[in-house]
Amino acid sequence: MKYYIIAGEASGDLHGAGLVRALKDRDGQAQFRAWGGGKMAAEGVQLVRDYRESAVMGVVEVLRKAGTIFRNIAFCKSDISAWQPDAVILIDYPGFNLRIARFASRRGIKVFWYIAPKVWATRERRVKKLRKWVDRLFVIFPFELDYFRKHNIEAVYVGNPLVDTVRCEAPADEESRPYIALLPGSRKMEISRTMPVFLELEKLVASSSLRDYRMVIAAAPSIDDAVYDEYLKDSSIELVRDRTYTVLGNAAAAVIDSGTASLEAALLSVPQVVVYAMNPVSYRIARLMLKTRYISLVNIMLDRQVFEELIQKDFTAEKVLEELLRLVSNESCRSAQLEDCAKVKQLLGRGGAAARAAEEMVFLLEASFAE
Repeated sequence: MKYYIIAGEASGDLHGAGLVRALKDRDGQAQFRAWGGGKMAAEGVQLVRDYRESAVMGVVEVLRKAGTIFRNIAFCKSDISAWQPDAVILIDYPGFNLRIARFASRRGIKVFWYIAPKVWATRERRVKKLRKWVDRLFVIFPFELDYFRKHNIEAVYVGNPLVDTVRCEAPADEESRPYIALLPGSRKMEISRTMPVFLELEKLVASSSLRDYRMVIAAAPSIDDAVYDEYLKDSSIELVRDRTYTVLGNAAAAVIDSGTASLEAALLSVPQVVVYAMNPVSYRIARLMLKTRYISLVNIMLDRQVFEELIQKDFTAEKVLEELLRLVSNESCRSAQLEDCAKVKQLLGRGGAAARAAEEMVFLLEASFAE
């Protein structure tokens, strides 16, 4: 069978690669074409577009690139029509993928959404579109089942694919000198807002009780070294590529731009502070639409503030340092975070998310052919 996969960012490419492997195990004739990145390409998937060419978020930023986005949508539709897949598999990335879901559904192509969009957090009106255009919704957080059931969508909970990913790349203890891990984001615009604060943080750390701690950036696969070099030319902050879990797993604590990396760090039992900053206009609009009290996935899952969230004006080097000192020096605080990390692992359960999703997808396709 022919599978057309669309992932719009690094985490989607990672999970898409895992799903491709699982689909190959269950469908010996599987063919793939995708919008993704290096991890899916390494699995032999024919890439249509690299996600790094189109990754953008924030209302203002999207408006600035509206022309490019609409051209990409038009091209994607024509490419699907030409290739005629048996199924379109959408991975998160709702703004783009909802348009493709409508297009594919109206043409009788099966639509599977792996890692459902977080409509429980923002833009709940999209639920109606999911119910109308998606044949099967695969969710990765336990609480999502009840949420979608209330909206008359029988979603399938497959587990969280990060459980497998983090387990497969368990860190090795390679450094004796302690360090703070920095994850400044997976998009250029995120890095443009986090890195200046991290450089200020470096100066403050040097004159604090953490002066003996190194600072290490785990490079995002979607960002070229040149982007980091622009900020690090006069800095002693180290840059490490292709070893994110090693960097996180051995860190005394981490400062993480909100997103998937925060959950990854929790699965690796790393105390952390979550930070985020975006265009002020985009942020005001986002706050109006946001339905959750928190932005960190761990805080949302446990419905309380496990990790400190420093957002917009609160995201300063001084406040980050204050929280790092607490995480490193306050044993009760550190222990409490580690206990909550253990609770998250328990909630997410065993691995095998991609395998369960692939099995259901192949079953549904085979059933439709038998009709």
